[in-house]
Amino acid sequence: MAAHDDPLSFPDGPRLDLDEALSTLMQQAERVRATQGRLRALLSATRAIVEESDLPSVLRRIAAAATELVNAEYGALGVIAPEHDALEQFIYVGLTAEEADGIGHLPTGQGLLGALIADPQPIRLSQMAEDPRAVGFPAHHPRMDSFLGVPVRVRGEVFGNLYLTNRRDGEFTEEDERLVESLATTAGYAVENARLLEEARTRERWMRAAAELSGALLSSPTETALDLIAGRLADLPHIDKVSILLADEGTSTLRVAAARGVDEARLRGRTMDAGITCADDVIRTGTARLLPRESAQDDGEYPLRVVDDGQVGPAVVAPLRTQARLWGVVCLARHPDLPRFTTTELDSMVDFASRATIALELAQAREEGERALLADDRRRIARDLHDHVIQQLFGTGLTLQAVAGTLPAGSDADRLTQSIDQLDDAISQIRTVVFALSRRDESSLRHRVLDVVADVSSAARRPPAIRFTGPVDHAVTGPIADDVVAVARELLSNAVRHSRADRISVEVAFADNVVVVLVEDDGIGIPDGGRRSGLRNLAERAAARDGDFVVESTEGATSIRWSAPVRGIHSPGEGVHE
Repeated sequence: MAAHDDPLSFPDGPRLDLDEALSTLMQQAERVRATQGRLRALLSATRAIVEESDLPSVLRRIAAAATELVNAEYGALGVIAPEHDALEQFIYVGLTAEEADGIGHLPTGQGLLGALIADPQPIRLSQMAEDPRAVGFPAHHPRMDSFLGVPVRVRGEVFGNLYLTNRRDGEFTEEDERLVESLATTAGYAVENARLLEEARTRERWMRAAAELSGALLSSPTETALDLIAGRLADLPHIDKVSILLADEGTSTLRVAAARGVDEARLRGRTMDAGITCADDVIRTGTARLLPRESAQDDGEYPLRVVDDGQVGPAVVAPLRTQARLWGVVCLARHPDLPRFTTTELDSMVDFASRATIALELAQAREEGERALLADDRRRIARDLHDHVIQQLFGTGLTLQAVAGTLPAGSDADRLTQSIDQLDDAISQIRTVVFALSRRDESSLRHRVLDVVADVSSAARRPPAIRFTGPVDHAVTGPIADDVVAVARELLSNAVRHSRADRISVEVAFADNVVVVLVEDDGIGIPDGGRRSGLRNLAERAAARDGDFVVESTEGATSIRWSAPVRGIHSPGEGVHE
């Protein structure tokens, strides 16, 4: 039989071809399964990204999905600053909290990370150490070998970059690069949607805060208005420091009228030159400003911002102004680790400040109207008291005096004379009330003493009786008027706090070029062993003006009289007053 007719001559030929075909088919099937698996992983990662709507959560989910998609050990998403020169956020996965703390400050976009910012094209490396751009790793940074970097674009503009390192089963492949690029495209849409939603929520929060503030300002005293504004701003998310500064007209000095957050106790009431604050340009131009995070200078001052570990946090400054005037500025600041303020927040803050200032002016106008009405009522009451009540009392007193003249000496005449004296005293007190209700002159001695009585006697059982005799406003001015006010405050304060009196009276009189302050009460008297340092000070004050200080005190009757000549006074450091 011929060799080729023997079926055993080529026993393995066809069988070898079949094995190779089966092996090839199995490899192709395996690649298809792997590709299908990676596509499923891509779809799963895409679904995980688009399911989130909160921007911070979306960013973290993008970094985690990309890391899982290519089986990387570490991953991060760096958000590029608006100036496209650095990273303003760095969201990482794979590092523990202890490892992150050991590294210190997060990357800002230098070296290899910065290369993707400068030229937004994918970078794939088998060994990072071999690339000259891979420099600047801080101490305690984990070892990183393979690297894959892909930009994330939103509406054609680079939003940030995905950074992946240490593929667990070898180097990153071209297929990994294409998969991450596909994921980055989907991530761009997810970021855009999340940003739009975040902007809408931001505007809604600010508008609600502005509406609530306007209503509160219109129903609150203007003295608390700035604190109210600062408190509402501090309640907004991610606000670490609020400062409201008022400008002194004609100077470059600013005063912190209200503060909340970091260092608020140290800031409140502080005055500073506009040149050392972030508010200087806003004061000059009237235009709001966004201030990015920056490195603190050794000789720099940042009183309105948050400084930590050599970094100055972002801030936004807006004017408090209307068409008529510039009230001041409001500054909001964040910690350096937080994102910068967005243009949406800037616009919202400008609108908030404008609404707050308008509400402030309306509240001020309301109070001025109320004060005008009160002043009109006071003038009417003062006029009625002067034109009717005093005249009637005066007429009654004259009638009683005429009747007293017809009575013989005795108890009836004495009681009638006592009643006439009481009417004179009532007329004197009513005149004091008329004066207090009239137009105020803050420099007059009467009003200054009346203010002291109102301030000190709030805790008294009943208001003290006040009497002025003689032309005290015209005759007692300057330094001696200051002494009279101080003496009246000290004596009245002692009587209110220590005497347990039911009745207290204060008289300020001027006669024969001598001013007298007399305070009397029906309290327990001054104990012999009691503290008298305050009385000694008053005696020394009288002696310095060549005056007298007389204390007469028993249980149920205490009288303290301080007096000093108004003319020809010579005291240390003063010279002669005429």
